[in-house]
This record gives sequence, structure tokens and C-alpha cells, in this order.
Amino acid sequence: MSPGLHDPDQLPIAKTADIGGIVQGVGFRPYVHRLAHEHGLAGWVTNTADGVSLWVEGPQDRIAAFFRDLPRRLPPLAHIGTLDLQEQPVAGHDEFTIRHSRAARHRNALIAPDVAVCDDCLREMRDPRDRRYGYPFINCTNCGPRYTIIETVPYDRPNTAMRGFTMCARCQAEYDDPADRRFHAQPNACADCGPRMALYDRQRNPVADPDPIGRGARLLHEGRIVAIKGLGGFHLAVDAFNDAAVERLRRRKQREEKPLAVMAPDLAAVAGFARCDDADAALLTAPQRPIVLLPKRLPERLAYAVAPRNLFYGVMLPYTPLHHLLLAHGFEALVMTSANRSEEPIVIDNEAAFDQLGAIADHFLVHDRPIYLRSDDSIVQRVGGATRFVRRSRGYVPVPIALHDSQPSVLACGAELKNTICLTKGRQAFVSQHIGDLENLPAEQFFRLTIDHLQRILDISPAALACDLHPDYRSTQWARGRTERPVIAVQHHHAHIAACMAEHGLTGRVLGLAFDGTGYGPDRTVWGGEILAAGLTGFDRLAHLDPVPMPGAAAAIRQPWRMGLAYLHHAFGDDLWELDLPFLRNLDQGKAHTVCQMAARRINAPPTSSLGRLFDGIAAILGLRHTVSFEGQAAMELEMIADGASHGPYPANTNDDPIDRVDPAPIVAAVVADIRAGLPAFVIARKFQDTVIDRFITVCRTLRDTTGLERAVLSGGCFQNRLLLEGFTTGLQQAGFEVYSHEKVPTNDGGLSLGQAVVAGARLQEAQ
Repeated sequence: MSPGLHDPDQLPIAKTADIGGIVQGVGFRPYVHRLAHEHGLAGWVTNTADGVSLWVEGPQDRIAAFFRDLPRRLPPLAHIGTLDLQEQPVAGHDEFTIRHSRAARHRNALIAPDVAVCDDCLREMRDPRDRRYGYPFINCTNCGPRYTIIETVPYDRPNTAMRGFTMCARCQAEYDDPADRRFHAQPNACADCGPRMALYDRQRNPVADPDPIGRGARLLHEGRIVAIKGLGGFHLAVDAFNDAAVERLRRRKQREEKPLAVMAPDLAAVAGFARCDDADAALLTAPQRPIVLLPKRLPERLAYAVAPRNLFYGVMLPYTPLHHLLLAHGFEALVMTSANRSEEPIVIDNEAAFDQLGAIADHFLVHDRPIYLRSDDSIVQRVGGATRFVRRSRGYVPVPIALHDSQPSVLACGAELKNTICLTKGRQAFVSQHIGDLENLPAEQFFRLTIDHLQRILDISPAALACDLHPDYRSTQWARGRTERPVIAVQHHHAHIAACMAEHGLTGRVLGLAFDGTGYGPDRTVWGGEILAAGLTGFDRLAHLDPVPMPGAAAAIRQPWRMGLAYLHHAFGDDLWELDLPFLRNLDQGKAHTVCQMAARRINAPPTSSLGRLFDGIAAILGLRHTVSFEGQAAMELEMIADGASHGPYPANTNDDPIDRVDPAPIVAAVVADIRAGLPAFVIARKFQDTVIDRFITVCRTLRDTTGLERAVLSGGCFQNRLLLEGFTTGLQQAGFEVYSHEKVPTNDGGLSLGQAVVAGARLQEAQ
């Protein structure tokens, strides 16, 4: 019985609270239960479709203290978004209880993301006296799977992938005890009643061993490729120090040069092959456990094929109990790359793994807990003193992004590459996990599954759909195929700028610098080097990179040498053949002349103002990359070789430059002059990038004088380039601009759906 109810100096009062946010599956109800007992209050707490509801009775001062403490001492994963308090008549409760969840027709509760196993669980797993010693699925209310195992809300065990596992008596007792760390931990289990590991060879034959994890570790030490089922999908693993094994993985996976992620057991191991400061260490050890891009220590210790021609490794620490158990077998680092066939989504199902990865993996380390929704590892980097997402997925989704104003609910379908979708509800935007490139049927099926899943668990019925302006994108075609709701098309680069505005709660108009590889313009040309005067409802194109033809259209993206020729022709005309350049000498002369004719006559050569294509062209002219095996490779390598010290930009033109465009011809001519003068490629690469920054900032200064816009917003895939992001930020700030860039969603197309959603929402409101 709560002692406060018998306080002779105060009459009891009663209050209810409806709480929204991340308050289910994170130990919130037992936390409320403990806090109520601590303050001597009676009543109850329960999960609802909106979050959590509670009733407290007792002296007024104790109830006031209870609500003061409530947000201050939350469980690690809990977050209160809304709290609605109401006075109630005293009902005469004589204790505080946890009630069963209340079902409802609508759902507003937020689901926690998947997070790393906590220190308390790790201590138990490593203790030979503990009943969960060595158990690879240990978890509690403070850690473990959430988003990837939930089918619907409330977040209760029957609504998760754990519904097929009946808890043993001891696990059930923990689950039922409000004082236990595993009270209502929905994935709670042990070796007697929970999921189990198994090892198979590539012919699907079980490998009999009482310790499948230990046997898998021995196979990795022998240089084998092992497919490992994790939290949000399978990884393909090899010893990161074994050159032959890494090369074999690349050949079998047909992943020629794109960097491979590695997992190290701890920070000490990371320090052996990468440079890691305190901010990086905090990211690596955060509950989200993202992949963090870290500078390599030289000379390289890991196999060269892990990240060829790159200055960085993508590094993560173990985040599941299985990872910890595996790495404890003497590994300093394992390659842990997403397990999928080329351009397809990550594999999540055991049978699909055998079917799709049988030609890649030698063995399969699997378990029998279903993964309901795939979720790739998130990727981040520290640039300009802030954390920047390259890919926002596991650990961060589905935590919402707060919007400046409430808006109508919108489903935004994203772009073709690096696709995500976004659902809005009130002042919250829910950006999905990384879906990937919508270039095949499996990716499109994942896209549709993600839409259905998010709509169901968030109970959002959108008033409208938003999509890209490009008519050939699969996401656009899907949206336009839905006839029951209005479809709002949002121009690609407008969506980029709007996404960054939404992150920072910006309203009004801004000067938006949208730089990327490809975006469909209203004039049906390919944009990508744009300065826009943008608000949430519309934009004006103020300036851009001068267009040049893309000979071969999409072929010019895969073969940057075509863009190199196009930019040389743009700068020199037919005199380009008089230039003494190794780039030209090394080309097939017949193909080269054909490509130049295509560019000159505009035959299958759409014009592009893309800054990404200019980077491709310069990389080709410098001899860095004639063809690419993954998107953005040439531009990335141009960034990687650039000198760390600035040599200043190329001199500005003597002619008066037009206010509405930046002509690449003088820049290309200066690059050619430096090549012919024998300057090293690393110097030229830096001068080129400094020149791009200098030219566009000059245009921004002029545009500020004519528009009065002093807020500059940076977005688009080119701003993954550290030199560009830091150079533009510093230069614009020195010029007196307020500068905003992405910190909550990727600057690449992974953040585009957020921009589409807020633009569509603003247009709906404007039309009302």
C-alpha cells in the first residue's frame, strides 16, 4: 500500500498522463512503476496504441515530484515526445500496477530502433556462472532488436518475430517481474527456450558441432567466406588481414573496388589500423553502432583490397552478442559487408541466403529467429565538427525528425538511387531505413514492403503522395500508379534543399546550393550544379554550371572518359586533338572521335549541368579513372588524391562572368595547362576543387546583392566530399552567410524523401 495515501497533512489527488514518443519496448513501464513506488503513489501504467497512459494518486507534492523526475531519469532508449496531463477524481487505488496493453483502432506509438547489446548483458554472457553464458541472443529492455522484428503495435511479443518462441519458466518469471531488467523485454529468451545458431556448408548440409560459432571462427581463420545472419540481415565475413580471402570475396561478389566495411572487437584494435579521435570513438561505441569512416593508418595493415585507392576505412564495433562471441576468437578485424547479390537488397531469410549467396559463401552461420524487416548498417563520418550520415538505417530508424510546423500526412517515395521513403504525421517525419537502388524487382519489392510496414506500424494514411519529377524512376511510376490520392511531383534539387531546410526548421526562402550527379530538371535536361532561391513551396533557378553534352547518356556515368572528352571539346572545340595529353593518347581513337561527334551534334548526348559529371571528367583527364564500378567512384578518387595543403584556386576569368552560370571551360583549360606543365595530379586535383568552391561562392555573393538572401543551404551528393563541404562552409561563412548542411539525414539521395515530403505538405497547406 502506498504510504502517501495516508499522509495526514494532505488529501490525495489523481492525475492521468498520456505520453507519446519512444516509450514501448524500452523499459518505460517498469521505470514508471519503480518511480511511482519511490514517490509513494498508487495507480497504474499501460501501453496503448498512442504510447503509454498512466494514472497516479497520492499527495499533491509527491505527484508534482513524480512528474518532475519522470523525464529526468529515463531508461537509455526512451524518449518522451508528448505528455498530456489531466486532473482526475480519486479512484481509491491502493497500489501501483502495470496493466496489460490496450488495443485501439488507431496507432501513434513510436517504435525504438535496433540497438547494440548493453554492458549488463555482455557481463552476463561472459560470466561462466550465469545461465546465459555464451548465449548469442541475450538482451534486455535496454538493448537488442526492435524495429527489425516488429510486425505491428503495441510492441508486445505476439506482434514480433519472437511469437514462435515460448519462454521457459525462468525467462517468464523475469518477464513478469517489474523489478527485473527483463520485465516485458519482448525478445527475452535463453538457450533453453530461445533462438539457436547452426552452421551449414554451401550445399546446405548441417555441420555438426556443439559450438557452431567457434567452428565458424576457425573457418574464418582458415580464409573461408562465411555468411552470417545478424540483426537486420546477413553479412559476408572474411578475415580482414587475409589478402587472398578478401580478394576471393570481391571476385565472387563481383564487387570490384567499392570499399568493404570491417568490424573490430574494440577501440584498441581499431587504433591498430585506423586513426580515431574522441568524437569518432563516441560514435563507434554509441548504442546505434554505425559504420564510421576513419582515416587509415599508414602503412596499411589490413588487406589492400578492403578499401583500395581510398584514404578511409569503414569501421564498426560489434553490436550483437553473436558478433562479440565471434570476434573473441582472436580476430583484430573481420570484413563484414552486406550480403547481397550485385545491386539487390541485403538477404534476411535463411533459404534466400542459400539460394542467393551459395556461389559466394563457403559456409553459413545462421539462426532461427526471423528478421521481419531488413536494415543495413548505418554509415557516418565526422566532417566540419559534426556527424554526417552517408547512410541512415540500423540504429537510427524509425526515430522521427521533428518538423518546424504540423503538416498534412504525406508519403514521399524518394529517388531511384539510395532510395528511402518518408511518412509525415503532424510535426514528425519518419524517414525509412536505406532501401537502395531501385534497379531491379527485388529492390522494388523491398520498397513496397517498407511502405506497407511503416504505414501499418505508424498508422498513417497519407493525404497525398510525393515523388521525383523524373518520369522513368520506379518510385515515380509507383506513385503515379496510385490513383486514390493526389500525387505531387517535386523537382530533385528542390527536394535536396527542402530536406536540409526541414532538418534545421528553416522557413522562408534560402540560397540553395544543390550539387550532385543527376537530377531531372523542369526543362527536361540533367541538372546537378544548381543555385536555387528556394522555399518549401517552390524555387527559382538563379544560377548553374554551364551545360555540356553527356555523350552516350547513361553510358557517360559508367565511363567517365566520355565526360572527359565532352569537357575538352567544350573548352577547346576540335582543337582538343592537338593537345598533348596522356588521357587522349590512351583512348581508342576511333571510339574517341565518335564520342566527340556525338557531343558536337548532340546525338544521344543530353545536356547536363551536373557538378558530379564535371568531377568525373576531370578525374578522367587526369588519368585517374576511365570507367567506374560503382556510383561516384571517379569523383571519390579525385577527392582522395587531392593535396592536403591548398594551392589556391585557378585565376578568375578576365572577362565579366555572367551572373547566372559558371562556365567550366576556363577551369578545364587551366587543368590541361597544369598537366602539360608537369604538375603532380594531387596538386591539380586540389586546385580544381578549390576553384569550384571559389567560383560558386563568387556567384553567391553577387546573388545575395540581387536577392537579399543571406542563408545558404548545402545539399546533394557532392557534399559527401569533405573538401567541398568544409571549403564551401568556411568560404560562405567568411563571406557573411549563415550556412546550413545536413546532420540528420544523408546529403545524398538518401535524404531526398524528407525534402519531397515537406514540399508536398507545404503545397497542400498552401492550397487549403
